[in-house]
This record gives sequence, C-alpha cells and structure tokens, in this order.
Amino acid sequence: MENGIDGKVVAITGASSGIGEAIALLLANRGAKVVLGARRSDRLAELEARIRSAGGDAVHVLTDVKRRGDLVRLVDVACERYGKLDVMINNAGMSQLSRIDELDVEGWEEMIDVNLKGVLYGIAAAIPAFQKQGSGHIINIISTSGIKIVPMQGVYAGTKNAVRTISEAMRQESGGRWRVTGISPGFVQTEFANTIKDLSMKAAVLDKMGSIAISPDAIARAVAFAIEQPADVELGDMVIRPAIQD
Repeated sequence: MENGIDGKVVAITGASSGIGEAIALLLANRGAKVVLGARRSDRLAELEARIRSAGGDAVHVLTDVKRRGDLVRLVDVACERYGKLDVMINNAGMSQLSRIDELDVEGWEEMIDVNLKGVLYGIAAAIPAFQKQGSGHIINIISTSGIKIVPMQGVYAGTKNAVRTISEAMRQESGGRWRVTGISPGFVQTEFANTIKDLSMKAAVLDKMGSIAISPDAIARAVAFAIEQPADVELGDMVIRPAIQD
C-alpha cells in the first residue's frame, strides 16, 4: 500500500544524531531513499550501514552547512544517485545560549552561520532541482524558541524566527510549485546542550531535558506526516513539544 513516502528521495542535514538520525531511520523504514549529511563522517557511515542492514537505501555525504558548496554536493549526490530530490530537510542547528550583554559575538556568528545561513544554503541548493522537476518539499526544523521569548536565548531565538519568516515567505512565493513546512520542536532528547559554553545554562538545559524532554522519534513522525500528504496539501507550521512544557 502506497504511503506517500515510499520511493521519495530525501536529503537531511544534521543527520548524524538526534532529530536528524531519527528522521533518517523512520523515513528509510517507510521506503524513502535518504541522503545523509553531517560533519561527523564516522557516525554517518554507521547510520548508513544500519539503514542498509535493515533493508533501506541510504548514502552519506560529509556536509558542513556553513559551506555552501557542501549543500550543493549533497543535492548533487541525491540527483546523481537517485535521479531526483523530493524533499530537503534543513535540520542542522546549534546553540550558544547567553545574555546579550555578555557579548558572545563569536557564538552569535556561529549560530547565524549554522542556523540561518545553513538553512538558506540548503534552500539554495535544493531549489534548482525543484525548478527542473516542477515539484519539491522544503522542511525546516526550527524551534519553539522564538515563539516564546526568554532571557539567554535572544540571538538563538532570533535565528530561528528568521527561518520561520523565510519559510512563510517562501511558501507564499512558491505558488504551489513546491511545499514548505516549518516544524518547531520543544525540549527533545538530543545533544543540543553539548555546544553550550555557559556551564550554568548548560546544566539548566540538561536538567530540563532529563525531566521533560520527548523522544526525537516524535519529531520524525511529524516530518513523515508532512511528507506523506497528497501533493496538493501542504502543512505549514507544526509545533511539537512535551505536553508539560510551558
């Protein structure tokens, strides 16, 4: 029975762990051909092997979303190997949470490069393939940060709200040629806190994750739900968070 996912070619950034890994495993299990992109080649190779051993179809491409050429190569591999690209999932992201007056300019720049420019690079790589095909689907993994503004997350939330705005503009501009979906996870059991330099903030995030975080599988199911809709149906914005999250 056709499930709306079987046979689709899906590229995923940040695929080596957490949400990206969960998305790759679920979509491959439902018959998608997944093109895995991330910076950690050892983890990518392991994930590709897991998918293949379970009967799925996958290929991995070393991808740093701060490099536009890496995203172009990710899409090129999808098209060369499978003949098309149906879905581009811009999932890679990072956080440096701090007060704005602490002036972590380096952290700001890294978040802008990964969370904002990385998404734009992914869009720029995918659109030519979509234009050639006449169809496609962009899925941007955003965040509940920015929906609710809180201290210590000002710049991080700013990058996420920028992606939210870009997604909506792109949706309107597409005129139905391609679909655009924004998915905003809340607290999810991932390695999100690993890059946080502020030790007190890192401890607080880890504590929150330990007490209320949901599985990355919940986000993967939302992604699958968006993809499997009929071609004339678009899911715009979804917020997926723990029921207990305020």
